[in-house]
Amino acid sequence: LSQLSLGEWQSVIRSPFFPVLFSLNVYLSCCFPYICLDFLCSKLTLLHRFKIQPQSKVTWAKAWRCIHKIVWNHVCFIFPLSVVHWYWKPWFSPPLAPEMLSVVKDVLACLLLFDMQYFLWHLLHHKVPWLYHFFHKQHHYYTATFSLVTEDSSPWEMLSLSFFTTLNPVLLGCHPLTEMIFFITNIYLSVEAHSGYDFPWSPHRLVPLGLYGGARHHDLHHLKFKVNYAPYFTHWDRLFGTLHGEDAQRKSSKTEKTQRL
Repeated sequence: LSQLSLGEWQSVIRSPFFPVLFSLNVYLSCCFPYICLDFLCSKLTLLHRFKIQPQSKVTWAKAWRCIHKIVWNHVCFIFPLSVVHWYWKPWFSPPLAPEMLSVVKDVLACLLLFDMQYFLWHLLHHKVPWLYHFFHKQHHYYTATFSLVTEDSSPWEMLSLSFFTTLNPVLLGCHPLTEMIFFITNIYLSVEAHSGYDFPWSPHRLVPLGLYGGARHHDLHHLKFKVNYAPYFTHWDRLFGTLHGEDAQRKSSKTEKTQRL
């Protein structure tokens, strides 16, 4: 029975349907807790204080708009490509799992590589007007982020970032299990960065020296547009002079209020 179950599990993983179903389920599972918080936020003062833009409100209309686009992109674009990938490179599972230290090292390496790729891709799509207008503008439909905004984007943007996510473990020679863990970690961190909440346990508060941007960092990008292009870490924005922090945001808000008065 155990061998039969293992065989069935391997056949599920090797199916061309698995990548798209896995991707969609992991994404919606990561979004679900934040969606619940969004609809409870207006009723609970304790939650409201952690919202980065407390004036914004997530409605069912906004949520369904995002879900519709996400499912459409997965069915019409991600699924056909997953079939091609399945045909070109069948799933292979080595008999031995990687060591924990190796997994942590490889996942961090994949995240750092993705962070660089996304920063350059993102910067280019903001600096070149036609790229922004035709491909990236859809992702900036909302200036106040919430979890479902993470993959509320054009097919080109979704496919580009999926390509980086798929390519990096291959370039670094990662174990298939490590590749899956990186994929889950990458989706969770992306959702957290778009969540619109700044909790005491948020990743950017746990990583020292301001090396990680997180939700407040990326929410400011959606609000100001031309700052904070990196998805996770802050070193590329520091290097290119595009880092915009909380202090600068407060100063900007005070300046705007003074000008109005």
